[in-house]
Amino acid sequence: QVQLAESGGGLVQAGGSRRLSCAVSGRSAAMGWFRQAPGKEREFVAAIGWIDGWKKFAQSVKGRFSISRDNAKNTVYLQMNSLKPEDAAIYYCAATNHGPSDWSRVYVYDAWGQGTQVTVSS
Repeated sequence: QVQLAESGGGLVQAGGSRRLSCAVSGRSAAMGWFRQAPGKEREFVAAIGWIDGWKKFAQSVKGRFSISRDNAKNTVYLQMNSLKPEDAAIYYCAATNHGPSDWSRVYVYDAWGQGTQVTVSS
């Protein structure tokens, strides 16, 4: 049983920055960040491997967002910079113990957090 808890969401001005955290109660092979805006499908944002530290990013956030992990604290972070109104969504962290996969797909992940709301104002 892997349990996840996101935090750090809130109101951010366009062009600003925000860091999201995901506390993990169990172990997983990889962690992902997804987001979902009203009326839209849940979309991939970024992923990271716990051991190897590999990283993957959605094209829409590449160069603006970064993902990192703190193994000692069992926490994954999503640093969001140069935020745009289009980035506003509920952000979810997810965990998986599956082998190499297309980390951008929702079905790859087994556990999900409750989400944290990120609002971007103009």
